[in-house]
Parts: sequence; C-alpha cells; structure tokens
Amino acid sequence: MPHRYHQPLKLSVVVPVYRSERCLAALSTAIADALEPAGLDYELILVNDCSPDGSWRVIEQLCRKDPRVVGVDLRRNFGQDNAILTGMRLARGEFIVIMDDDLQHHPKYIPTLLEKAVDDEADVVYADFEVKRQKLWKNIGSWINGRIAELVIYKPRNVYLSPYKIIRKEVAEAIVGRADPTPYVDGLLYQCTSRISSVQVAHFPRYAGESNYNFWRALGVSARLIFSFSLRPLRMAVWTGFVLAAIGLVAAVVVIAYRLSSPEAFEPYAVGWASLMVTFLVVAGLQMMFLGILGEYVGRTYLRVSEKPQTCVREILNRDSVVEPISTVLHGG
Repeated sequence: MPHRYHQPLKLSVVVPVYRSERCLAALSTAIADALEPAGLDYELILVNDCSPDGSWRVIEQLCRKDPRVVGVDLRRNFGQDNAILTGMRLARGEFIVIMDDDLQHHPKYIPTLLEKAVDDEADVVYADFEVKRQKLWKNIGSWINGRIAELVIYKPRNVYLSPYKIIRKEVAEAIVGRADPTPYVDGLLYQCTSRISSVQVAHFPRYAGESNYNFWRALGVSARLIFSFSLRPLRMAVWTGFVLAAIGLVAAVVVIAYRLSSPEAFEPYAVGWASLMVTFLVVAGLQMMFLGILGEYVGRTYLRVSEKPQTCVREILNRDSVVEPISTVLHGG
C-alpha cells in the first residue's frame, strides 16, 4: 500500500506491559511484520509495570535479539497511564503509537493510523473498533466513561477513547511534563489539542492470558476523568446546596404561615417524627457525599504538592538506542 509521508519516518511504539509474558514475543514479531514492509523505521518501547510474571525476563531476551526493542523496568506497579507516560518520555519518534500488550490491538493497523494522521493533519488518531471482543461489562464501562468524557473534556460523541492510538511527538512533549501522580493520558491529550481523528479497525481476541482490566480499574478511570479535569462535581454540590436551602426556606415559610392561619390544625403533642427523620437522613447523606467530593479534590491536590513520583525506573535496556529522550523518566516534572 503506498504511503504519502516522507521516508524513512521514525515511529515509537510504546506498550505498557503487565502479566503478558506469553504475548510479548508474538507482539514484537507482529510489529516488525507490519512496519518493515512499509519501510518505517521504528523503536519498540516495552515498559514493564512491575509485572509479577516473567514479562521482564522475556523483555530482556527481546532486547538482546533486537536493538530496536527498548526495555524499561519500573520499581513497582504505578498503573497503565503512568507506564505509558514513562515510555513516551523515552520516545524519539516523530509519531508515537500507544497500544496494549495482548495483540487485541493488531500492529498491522499502525500504518493506517499514521496515514490518517498525515492526511487529516491530526495530532491524535484513535483506533475505533467495529466490534469490541471483550466482556459486556467492559463495553458498558467504556460507554459510561465516554459519556463522562463528553461532559468533562468535551470529547466529540463520535470519537471512542481507544487505548490504541497514534500521537504526534509535539503533543507528547506537551503532556509528559505533567507532574500529576494519577494521570489520565486521554484527558491530557484533549487539554492540549482538538485536532483529533479516528479510523475504523478490527478488534482481535486476546492472544494469551486474561485481561487485567476489572471493574475497579474502570471506576478509577471515571474518577480520574471527573476529578482531574473538571470542577463540575464541586459546582453540582454548590447548586444542590442552593436548591435544598431554597426548598427548606419555602417549606419553613409555608409551615409558619399555616401555623398562624390555622392553629387549631396542630395537636398539642409532637407530630411528623418519621418525615423529620427521613429528611434528616437524606440531607446528612448529601452532606457526606459532598464532603467526599471535596476530600477527593483535596487529596489529589495533596498528592501533587507533596511531589509523589509518577514513576520510578529500575533499569533501562538498549538505552543507547534512545537519543535525546523528551524528559526525565523518574518524575512527571
């Protein structure tokens, strides 16, 4: 297939690695098979997020066989987005591809993503899957996060926040300097650019093993979207407080007026205990929820000002093949 970009073009493929020792050799081969015939010069950056299996051992073997493979070993598990940003800081390609390690994101579509980025002059191109080969609850979670992203980061409805994407180096340089210890890559991208496109590709079954993505990780993504990129929860709390206060004021005026106009309707003993307790429990529950929202913002602010490291690298293999990395690997700033 002909390509309209100049060659040779350096690509960096960044892959966060966790529990995927049986996938990595096949992944490396598939990337070579996809990019070498297209005449694309590339590097493959495998970031081991302290995987408990033999993933790092496989990465060491791949690095010995192929100097284009850069292995990065983190000292503990920092999370997928932190691992991705670590790889992006080392990347030297004009475009940076982000993909999973299980071959559900097939490397044969990398030239297609690159073609779309060049043709549309896009800063980011997402791979939009025609059919997602994953569990139903994951599809539901993706849909919910997509709706949240539309409200929080103003994501267009027709764009799917896919973990498989290609990014221009200039945009990568703009986001890797963020010192947030709990980053969300897609949110950072939308803060930097609106030149975003997508292309339809196929989604494949996992090559080996089981998915590491679960309900709690999906919930964590939603929390990062809501609390790291928007003040809407705080504003919602404020407006809800105003509404409740207004309802309480109106109710108080009505009760006082009714008491003055119809004193005979009030018995000499206490009434309304049940309704009073229900109202109290509802209001107290809302207060606790809003305190939790406020605490979430305060906690995230504390983590940033305390300079909690975004990642900490134990070892980098084939580092000599990495020229002028974008930024430091150890911290976000």
